[in-house]
Amino acid sequence: MNILGIETSCDETAASVVRDGRHVLSDVVASQVENHQVYGGVVPEIASRMHSEAISGVAAKALSDCDMTMGDIDAIAVTYAPGLIGALLVGVNFAKGLSLSSGKPLIPVHHLRGHIASNYISSPQLEPPFLCLVVSGGHSHIIQVDGYTSLRIVGRTRDDAAGEAFDKAARCMGMAYPGGVHLDEIAESGNAFAFSFPRPKVDGAPLDFSFSGLKTSVINLLHNAEQKGEMLPTNDLAASYRKAVVCYLMDHFIKAARETGMKKLVVAGGVSANRLLRRELTALQSTYEIYIPALRYCADNAAMIAAQGYYEYRAGHTAGMELNAEAQRTIEG
Repeated sequence: MNILGIETSCDETAASVVRDGRHVLSDVVASQVENHQVYGGVVPEIASRMHSEAISGVAAKALSDCDMTMGDIDAIAVTYAPGLIGALLVGVNFAKGLSLSSGKPLIPVHHLRGHIASNYISSPQLEPPFLCLVVSGGHSHIIQVDGYTSLRIVGRTRDDAAGEAFDKAARCMGMAYPGGVHLDEIAESGNAFAFSFPRPKVDGAPLDFSFSGLKTSVINLLHNAEQKGEMLPTNDLAASYRKAVVCYLMDHFIKAARETGMKKLVVAGGVSANRLLRRELTALQSTYEIYIPALRYCADNAAMIAAQGYYEYRAGHTAGMELNAEAQRTIEG
């Protein structure tokens, strides 16, 4: 079964054709990073406009790259939630128009379910049940995946996401957008024990995260040093901060694994590209069955949407022209 996936939840216009939820036949991504760098982050209005300009060409290229036409496509999967509402609307409306004109079924896909499905592409042998740590610029969740479309939130952030905490800290250290990538690279040559940062706790919810305190602590450290005319070693600061965030994520993830009894651990989302996080997870292979997506499928892409779309379709989850974009929606349903 060939699924055409469409993804426009943030600043990547993407289209992909995936067969049977596992085999990527084409994967096209038009990035907007350079257009947002001057602003230090994604500008929603610019993102929406650029999606509108790129979506037709990106979808056409996804089809041509695998030598297909819409006649070879069995269904269309599209990210409908969560994300930037204007950006989502571009993808949803394009997919609806394509569905109406071609007569192909329309499959709404939750963005985070798509990130989890990136592991079905990278590791075709992976099957539920498993526990997944979903970490990105806008989301930090621990998800118990009981089935391809049966998911339950075990832990979540109460404020900022891990990716946002990385990006904000990197920006304060003078790094260009997207900061988390640069912070990760610079941290490789730093001393991770040079600075200490707090490990926040959420009262009554030991598996939930709170990154606002971590983010504030590094910002205050930088501001205090600036007021005193001091220069902090950026490599050491980046390494120490990265270690604090990653250890915080890992502590909760392992605690959740013990509480749920899960032995199969999966990571997904943009922050799953973080080098230290990948190393920490790999180190657990003697105790747990570990799955980490290929780097190309960590960031937003349409292959993951098409992959999850296959399983949503098999579960009977299709939509008509009433489908609308949603800026926020739980992964559970």
